[in-house]
Amino acid sequence: MARSEPDLILVAGGAGFIGSHLCDRLLSEGHAVLCLDNLQTSRPSNLRMLEGRPGFTFVRGDISQPLPEEVTSESHRITRVYNLACAASPPQYQADPEHTMLTNVVGTSHLLRLAEAAGARFLLTSTSEVYGDPEVHPQVEGYRGWVNCTGPRACYDEGKRAAEAMTFDYRRMNRATVRVARIFTTYGPNMHPDDGRVVSNLICQALSGRPITLYVFDI
Repeated sequence: MARSEPDLILVAGGAGFIGSHLCDRLLSEGHAVLCLDNLQTSRPSNLRMLEGRPGFTFVRGDISQPLPEEVTSESHRITRVYNLACAASPPQYQADPEHTMLTNVVGTSHLLRLAEAAGARFLLTSTSEVYGDPEVHPQVEGYRGWVNCTGPRACYDEGKRAAEAMTFDYRRMNRATVRVARIFTTYGPNMHPDDGRVVSNLICQALSGRPITLYVFDI
């Protein structure tokens, strides 16, 4: 059946560092974009370059909760679902570990069900943290990792691992067309200056004239 309205792409976490750039790129390619974000760790200023542009809609909502009606009512138009909705820096995701875990597990479930109902392609943004404290350097994609499932970072590490497991189960059961991208350390415009990860720490320390922290790892 032909669609009577333009296709729509859902970007969960679209007000975040990477999400805002993804929204910008999709809009530039002529797509309609539905940006869903709870603004817990993202910055509202990231939306300034997007607001008012044709085809862009922002909905404030938390994917760990039932998806807002503004999203579900548009499911007939949604052709792609991007899941970028989770705090990624340790200080942020450790501040509320329960919410971090629920965002990864329950939130991913909500978005996968939406993708299934819409017949949309689904992309999960995962992380290098699924490898934990790896015993193999560099890590190949097939390496299963060495993760502390009860440590202070487990809410993020295990949350992402569970999200990946669920995503691949949807593929195995032919419930959705899925992709998983394990993103490693990223940095750039729209990133929090106090993000807490190594690159932003080094840049902010250098610009402010503070002593630079050296991170030493045993390999």
